Amino acid sequence: MSFPLRMPRMRCACVVVTAALLVAAGVAQAQSDTSNNTSSSASYSSSQSGLTQVAELALPEAPAPSASASSAGGSGAGQYGNGGEKHGVLHHSWAFEASGGFNAPISSSVTYGGQFTVGAGLKFNKYLSSLIEYQFVDDKLPGYLIAEAGANGGYAHIWSLTIDPVIDLMPKASNDVYITGGGGFYRKVTSFTDPEETEYCDYFCEVGTVNAVVGHFSSNQGGINFGAGFQHRVGGMSGDGNMKLFAEARYVDVFTPAVTGSANGLGVTSVAANTRIIPVSVGVRF
Repeated sequence: MSFPLRMPRMRCACVVVTAALLVAAGVAQAQSDTSNNTSSSASYSSSQSGLTQVAELALPEAPAPSASASSAGGSGAGQYGNGGEKHGVLHHSWAFEASGGFNAPISSSVTYGGQFTVGAGLKFNKYLSSLIEYQFVDDKLPGYLIAEAGANGGYAHIWSLTIDPVIDLMPKASNDVYITGGGGFYRKVTSFTDPEETEYCDYFCEVGTVNAVVGHFSSNQGGINFGAGFQHRVGGMSGDGNMKLFAEARYVDVFTPAVTGSANGLGVTSVAANTRIIPVSVGVRF
């Protein structure tokens, strides 16, 4: 009798339990979805952070210019200026010259003669250059000196190696005036000659005479020179080339000692101290 009454109650209980299970399943599903969304968001954020770090490692920021770099750039601009040309104190270029001419005597130990000069050095700026010059002088001896020695002829050779600065007074002009001077080592050799017979042989042999050295004396000493010149700039598009034609005159004083004596058995000669000449030269400088 009691069994039929229990059936509706059991159905109600089943319905209630089923509803509770559905609610619980829904809540669990919602929590699972929320957790999955949160995890996905965190994973996406973590992934984005990782990509950002990789990008930062792959492409580091360009360093900002330091103060030393700026000052170095300024210094470089100051040294090289327009077009990269250097204008520092140590900037220089090579300089060369070659010239020749005649000598006018001042002292009595030599007469007129010829000479040539070659030089090389550095051009420090448009005003100043310095050359090492080699000069060779060939002068005749005066008659009284040859007669004292009892010879028939004679000559004096002077060669020198000097340091000579050159100062251009108008370096930008096509026609320029300059001054120069310096000093260094000088060697003078005074030779006396007599004609001697000698035999020449070409296709045939014949006897002739030459002026052979029969006696000489020499000296090594210092000396000075100074002078001035005029030069004309040539070459270039508008006469602004590096080559210059020049003409100059200098005063040369060689500190030779006085000589009184015989040269290799010749007569006694007396030569005053100091040999002074004025070389007049024309040449090219670049």
